[in-house]
Amino acid sequence: MSLLEDARTAAGLSQEELAQRAHTSQPTLSAYENGRKSPSLATMERLLAETGHHLAIDTDITFTQMITRRGRPFWVSNQLPRLPLRQALATVTLPLHLNWSTPGTKFDLRSRTKRARCYEIVLREGLPADIATYVDGALLIDLWSELVLPQDIRVAWDEVIGVVQDSA
Repeated sequence: MSLLEDARTAAGLSQEELAQRAHTSQPTLSAYENGRKSPSLATMERLLAETGHHLAIDTDITFTQMITRRGRPFWVSNQLPRLPLRQALATVTLPLHLNWSTPGTKFDLRSRTKRARCYEIVLREGLPADIATYVDGALLIDLWSELVLPQDIRVAWDEVIGVVQDSA
């Protein structure tokens, strides 16, 4: 799914409805969504504005693999990921490679205690894609002092958390 199609469907609009609002044709909009044509930056901004979205520049998040004193690998990002609100507060079932001890458990991320447990699991067991999918940086900062994590993982993430807290 393309960025434009994601924005349009999130807004609950058909291609025809968005095309009318943005003063373009449905076939042109379809060509944009399917990569047959590329809109100019100004056109993309206009189309996204009609869906209630906007373009933004975000810094790439990179991950570094680290090893605990016991030899277990874990990942730390260079900055905190931010998730769309719906994703940050969703009810999730972590994949087996993350939650192997209680498979199938649902974590309602609206619940502070369930979110804390989920974040503990993901920070201990997760790969970069898992961290980027389940952990929201602002919510992580809020929970940071309450999370139960191995010392090596806490120290490594403290640097990322500290950078954010120092700049605020």
